[in-house]
Amino acid sequence: MNELFIPTNKGHKTVMAENIIRIEASSSYSRIYFSNEGPLTVAKLLHWFEGRLPDEYFYRIHRTHIVNRLFVSTISGNSKLTLINGDQLQTSRRKKNVLRQMASMIP
Repeated sequence: MNELFIPTNKGHKTVMAENIIRIEASSSYSRIYFSNEGPLTVAKLLHWFEGRLPDEYFYRIHRTHIVNRLFVSTISGNSKLTLINGDQLQTSRRKKNVLRQMASMIP
């Protein structure tokens, strides 16, 4: 995948996109959850991340969530995703087509 340079209050942080499990929006901030370290909160909107993350791996499933399909363990029929870290996320009704696309790519 690719590197992502994220501006923080202490300068820029370089992260590898393949280590991002999900990104959750909260007002004008985003919380990034990683597979190899603790979460990071930054003053960026989800839209900022959408333009910088690879489309083949990252999907916006809700207005508050972007997920990395490589970390999705199950997709249930009621539009709920379960990630490998145990987090459960609800998919919005408008994003059901994204859910179907993800389901076809999960091993």
